[in-house]
Amino acid sequence: METRFSLAQLADPATRESEKIIRSCVHCGFCTATCPTYLLLGDELDSPRGRIYLIKEMLENGRPATKEVVTHIDRCLSCLACMTTCPSGVHYMHLVDHARAHIERTYRRPLPDRLARWLLAKSLPYRARFRVALGLGRLARPLLPLLRSIPGLARPAAMLELLPARRDSARASPHPDGQPARRRGRIAILGGCIQPEIRPGIDAAARRLLARLGFEVVHVEGEACCGSLVHHMGRDREAHAMARHNVDVWTREIETRGLDAIVITASGCGTTVKDYGFIFRDDPVYAANAARISALTKDIAEFLEPLELPTPVSRPPLAVAYHAACSLQHGQQIRTAPKALLARAGFEVRDIAEAHICCGSAGTYNILQPQLARRLRDRKVAALEAVRPDVVATGNIGCMAQIAAGTDIPVLHTVELLDWAWGGPRPAVLPD
Repeated sequence: METRFSLAQLADPATRESEKIIRSCVHCGFCTATCPTYLLLGDELDSPRGRIYLIKEMLENGRPATKEVVTHIDRCLSCLACMTTCPSGVHYMHLVDHARAHIERTYRRPLPDRLARWLLAKSLPYRARFRVALGLGRLARPLLPLLRSIPGLARPAAMLELLPARRDSARASPHPDGQPARRRGRIAILGGCIQPEIRPGIDAAARRLLARLGFEVVHVEGEACCGSLVHHMGRDREAHAMARHNVDVWTREIETRGLDAIVITASGCGTTVKDYGFIFRDDPVYAANAARISALTKDIAEFLEPLELPTPVSRPPLAVAYHAACSLQHGQQIRTAPKALLARAGFEVRDIAEAHICCGSAGTYNILQPQLARRLRDRKVAALEAVRPDVVATGNIGCMAQIAAGTDIPVLHTVELLDWAWGGPRPAVLPD
């Protein structure tokens, strides 16, 4: 695609990168076949190709974002299915991230929109605040039918709908049997912000499994939110501050006690941490350490898949429908590892139709775009239920909450099932 950016514009690193991405697009339209919003709405401007045109015009002319641009960029899930499909290698993720930051700086949203985004940005990434919000949400959950019936309250209703009925009571212990781990490697697991409050059993399972496999699993004191939630809302200053904090914390741990890997159990977080090297590529202070952190970062399935694993302790006779989180299959290009691990554990893994299509979670998307998110969720749930599984497995907490709100089938993290097969406890959410 031809561009006409000035030399002065190209002096800005973000604009220079976006110009390169735009030029790589040959507007072939392959992306429209896998874009969830284009499939739902049929509007060219709600496809990656259409959004690239809007972003090009906005950035090339140095214009503030318009309502039209904001409408169509806001509808983008950042599922990145377009990147998997694109034959030209267009790095749409970095382009749309730049567009969102530009929107945040140049466009004044309506007051309800600003308030909703501010509340999400100031609560979700902070565990203590989120814990309070979670408690208040559970108290307000009986009001959900009323909120659904009132026009203009779709977002509060969506938030309440996503809350689990009860908090997982599991606690993470790296050595649940009281035995020291063999020194096969020293691993840090990112604690995150939302997942430990909703489903602490996920990291508990990961720690147990890794410890039994001989790894020393550590909690690195001072970790913060990875920054992904605010990053995808265009709040790049907040996101970069969180990322710098984590780079400092992990670098200190690496240089004092050593780390062989940073393992992440929420694939949305993993995609962002793996991008730290790109985010700080031009930062003379952080570039080298950020690149080192990104190189050490592994999704839990990506870390486990190449290991020599012992014979499973038990082989639960369950049929598992695997939902591939977009951040894992498109963002990190990890597609086969989770299913291969589940099969090695003895589960019957069932593929679903439209596995490449987003479930509608996408960070805060299911709150900020509840109608579209619900349509995508219902489409995903129908595909999952069609294969008649005993349980749904996935690798991202956002997907788990989204899918669980639309089905009675138990939804588990892949590592919870793997931990069970290799000697861990039976997940509490499974029926007896």
